[in-house]
Amino acid sequence: MRAHLVVLASIGVATTLGACGSSAPPPPPPKPIAAPSQAPPMPGAPTPGAPAAAAEAVPPDPSAAVPKYQSGGRRDPFETLEVREGSGGLTVAATRLTGIIRSNRSALALVEAPDGIGYILKPGDTLGDGRLLEIGSDSVVFAVAAKAGAPSNRVVLKLATN
Repeated sequence: MRAHLVVLASIGVATTLGACGSSAPPPPPPKPIAAPSQAPPMPGAPTPGAPAAAAEAVPPDPSAAVPKYQSGGRRDPFETLEVREGSGGLTVAATRLTGIIRSNRSALALVEAPDGIGYILKPGDTLGDGRLLEIGSDSVVFAVAAKAGAPSNRVVLKLATN
């Protein structure tokens, strides 16, 4: 019997089929590899024979890419907020405990300042002139520095019962 070979070409790939007990088809011919001199130049790459100074790009102005904050009458959150002593800053004694949230692993205290702003604190966080030491079942304990050089005082805020 005669061996019949059919070659099908599809999208640059050759497939060889054999029939009637023919031997294995020969491997497909290797694809030609473009020489480096035939490859198109990369964008921004210096061309051969061109001076090196022409290939260097001018870096963009860094201040042009920085967005500007539009305050719209609000305080800029990117500026440092300074609270000076004696300027009526936030004190622990002026706040009130409004809630305590407990989970299996931790507890959080909900504290409200006189201006109505609420804070969510965990032990170790600072608020105004104090640092939260512990959260109890219905109270929190802050360590407040009385004056420079004096030992800290303990301030306890109790949960308001309404």
